[in-house]
Amino acid sequence: MSDAAVAFATALVVDDLPGARAWLAAAVEAAFPGIAVALAGSVAEGLARIDPPPALALVDLGLPDGSGIQLIEALQQRGAGTFCIVATVFDDDAHLFPALRAGAQGYVLKDRDRDALAAMLRGIVDGQPPLSASIARRLLRHFQPAVHAGEAQVPLTPRETEVLRLTAKGLTVGEVATVLALSRHTVSGYLKDIYRKLSVGTRAEATLEAARRGLVAP
Repeated sequence: MSDAAVAFATALVVDDLPGARAWLAAAVEAAFPGIAVALAGSVAEGLARIDPPPALALVDLGLPDGSGIQLIEALQQRGAGTFCIVATVFDDDAHLFPALRAGAQGYVLKDRDRDALAAMLRGIVDGQPPLSASIARRLLRHFQPAVHAGEAQVPLTPRETEVLRLTAKGLTVGEVATVLALSRHTVSGYLKDIYRKLSVGTRAEATLEAARRGLVAP
């Protein structure tokens, strides 16, 4: 039996969406065959399942009765060495850094398939922290020298700025096209150029950049 197969005997998956819970549990079971996985849909349910503490915990942040950070903190307080990983849709500093300060040892976004997540989880055995690529880039940027005051940000055209603003507000490509009286193809082209200029690869990263530019509320 491989080291990955015996790395963890028990796990807890906490997510309020049944589909997400099943997907996360399947990834854990694929990464560590034979592991016993407990499920919870809220902070309260999670707290009821950490005595004894699991060896591994995948925790969503946006739960109906609070934040998954509460559960991570509770696990850390027990001192049992639970390996805590955040599994979330939130790709921003306001969620990332509080989770890491609470004791999370990984932070993955729900933007990959089961096998990709399982491979990331297996990497823990070899000392590889489970971090989505955009999160790793964010951490690197955080520790790079701060941008000097007055340094110009990457310029966007007025039309690109408007497309970014509407996209950051949650509009789909089709909805942006309707609002701006453009074709979907044209809006997709603008988005491609915006992503390239801002060096981002996801809507979440683009939204964060829009907030930094004051185009939408952070």
